[in-house]
Amino acid sequence: MPQQTTGMSIPTLPGVVAQTITSSRITTRVLFTGPETGTPILFLHGNVTSATWWEEVMLSLPDTYRGIAPDQRGFGAADPDKKIDATRGMADLADDAVALLDHLGLARVHVVGNSMGGSVVWRLLMGASERLSTVTLVNPGSPYGFGGTKDVQGTPCYEDFAGSGGGLTNPEFLRLVETGDDGLDNPFSPRAILRMLVYKPPFIPAREDDLVAATLETHIGPQDQPGDSVESPNWPFKAPGRWGMANAASPKYAGDLKRLYAIEPKPPVLWIRGSHDLAVSDAAASCPGALGAAGQIPGWPGAEIFPPQPMLGQTRAALNRYQATGGTYEEVVIEDTGHVPFIEKLPEFNRIFHPHLEVSAWEPPERRLP
Repeated sequence: MPQQTTGMSIPTLPGVVAQTITSSRITTRVLFTGPETGTPILFLHGNVTSATWWEEVMLSLPDTYRGIAPDQRGFGAADPDKKIDATRGMADLADDAVALLDHLGLARVHVVGNSMGGSVVWRLLMGASERLSTVTLVNPGSPYGFGGTKDVQGTPCYEDFAGSGGGLTNPEFLRLVETGDDGLDNPFSPRAILRMLVYKPPFIPAREDDLVAATLETHIGPQDQPGDSVESPNWPFKAPGRWGMANAASPKYAGDLKRLYAIEPKPPVLWIRGSHDLAVSDAAASCPGALGAAGQIPGWPGAEIFPPQPMLGQTRAALNRYQATGGTYEEVVIEDTGHVPFIEKLPEFNRIFHPHLEVSAWEPPERRLP
C-alpha cells in the first residue's frame, strides 16, 4: 500500500503559513508568504521533495510579492488517492497548478520550477502561457523528458523509449524512503543521496532534517513511485509504464515541443543552473546512458546507440529556438553549487532572480480574476 502522507507535520519557518486547500482537482498543502495582495509567484518543487524546499526563497522575496508553493501530486501532503497519469506527461501537475490559481482567483503569476517542477513549467508554457508573467527554470528537467534520448533534438534511442520510466528507479532508495530511513548508515538512504547528488559536497543545509522529512513523504507504490514498467527487448530492457512521476518524466509522454514555439506572447525565461549539478547535466548521475558508459548497467550498446542524454544541450537548443521565434531567455550559472542553488547560495540566487521579476512580456495585468 502507498504510504500515507503527513506533510502538515513538517514545521514551517516563521512567516510561512501552511494551509490545506481543495481546488477543483486536488486537496493539498500550500505554503504562503507575503501579503495577500502582493504580486503572486508560484513555486513548483522537484522530484522526491515538497514545498518545504522553497521556504527560504519565499521568505527572502521583496515585501511586495506573495509566495505560493503547493505540495504537488504524488508528494508531501497532496491527496494520496490522486495519482499521476503518466500518459499525460506533466499535464496532471500542470493542470493542478492552473486549478490552484483559479481557486485563489489569480489571473497571472510569475512561476519558478526546480528540476521536476521545471518540467511542469515546460508544460505550463505550452498549455497556459497566458497565465505566466515570467518564467524561472532552476536546473529544470529537459523539455524532452528524462532518459532514452540521444541528441539535442530529443531523438529517442529506441521506438519504445526503453531506458526511461519507472523500471529504472533505484529500488533500495525507494525502500528506504518507504521505511522512513533518515540516517546515513546506508549509502542509498535519502539523506546520503541528497548529500551526494543534490547538494554539492561538502554543503549541508541548515534545515537538512526538514528537507529529508519532505523527501520521506514521497508517495510510494505501483501507481506512485516508482510506478509500473514494461519489459523491452531494447537495452536496458525496461520501457515506461503509465503511472507515477518516473513514467510521466519519460520522453514518450513529453508532448510536442513545437507548441512551445507557437505560444504568443512568450513570457521571458530565466534559466539558472548550478555549475556542479549531478542530477541534470549532459552526463547526469542517474542517466542510463551515463551509467552504461561507466559500466554500472551491464550490456550497454555503446554511445552511437545509447549515449548519455545531453540534457543541458537539449534545454539550450529549445530555448534558442524559443528566442528565435520571438521569446527571450537568459542562462546564468551559479558557481560551486549543485542541483538546488537557491538553497546552497540563496543571496547569489536572489541577486539573479529578483531583477527578473521586474521583466515581463505583458502590460501590467489585473492580478486577480473577477
